[in-house]
Amino acid sequence: MAASRATNFSPVAFLDDGPTATMVRQILGAVSLFEKAMLVAKLKGARERKRAATGKCEGRKTYAEPSPQMVTLAKRLHRCTIDKRQRSLRDIAAELEAAGYTAAGGKRYTAAAISRMISA
Repeated sequence: MAASRATNFSPVAFLDDGPTATMVRQILGAVSLFEKAMLVAKLKGARERKRAATGKCEGRKTYAEPSPQMVTLAKRLHRCTIDKRQRSLRDIAAELEAAGYTAAGGKRYTAAAISRMISA
């Protein structure tokens, strides 16, 4: 008799169209929705706390976050002129490379990257 009871609670029992199986599926679905809502609320709270503490949460890091000295140097080079002409963005990139500031992989920053640095 115990063996026949064990077969009634097999995983395929939830696939039946009976009222008990329907109720169990609905309860498990409600529990799943509750867990998702709790996770979303927890993550939202964590993002708000981080945003309140640091002023930024999510998104790509700015150039100033890992290396504020590099951005300061780029802005200073942009303001300083050579022979009464403003330095080009590529000239600034070359100066930054000479100072030891390179992009990922050790390559020189592009003109577009320098433009973003000095505009921020």
